Amino acid sequence: MNSEYDVENIVKKAIKDDKLLSELLQGILSKKDEIRSKNFEILLQISKTYPKILYLKWDFLADLLTSGNHFHRYIAINLLANLTSVDSNNKFEEIFDIYFSNIESNRTMVAGQTALNSGKIAKEIPNFQPKITHILLNIDKIYQGKHTELLKGYAIDAFNEYFKETEDKKEILNFVKAQLNSNSPKTKKIAKEFLKKWDS
Repeated sequence: MNSEYDVENIVKKAIKDDKLLSELLQGILSKKDEIRSKNFEILLQISKTYPKILYLKWDFLADLLTSGNHFHRYIAINLLANLTSVDSNNKFEEIFDIYFSNIESNRTMVAGQTALNSGKIAKEIPNFQPKITHILLNIDKIYQGKHTELLKGYAIDAFNEYFKETEDKKEILNFVKAQLNSNSPKTKKIAKEFLKKWDS
């Protein structure tokens, strides 16, 4: 499982073999980093290219959002965001608060992925845009970790996903402009690029 070719091969097999798919899902619970990472890589590919297949395992993934293991939450945050593109049963509505409570984490990798993926969710489920925008605009009050300025950059990246259709353009632009004075060079750069694209 050391090459891209192998990943693609396993993806093709897993979408036709529920037993293999279940094994991959169990694999992301492994305590061994290499096993967990490889299984996640394969499932991430499935979530992007064959989301309807993985959507059948929604409840398994949703349960990981409250795991005491931050790697499990990180994985679930990414996979579930990709599955919102096929959420015909409105399952995300049931887990909205749990999903976004991960921004409160003091683990930057967990909070950051939640913020980054929120733009994808807002794009796929427009009804959630006002709530998601409110969360992102207040990310400095919600996030409990040490890298608040970096999280603001992730929020801007998320806004970029759905800014064209949002009704809160003014509030978002004000937020982004404030980040031109960010202590994070990365966030400052993201803010400049956002404004160049949208504030013209």
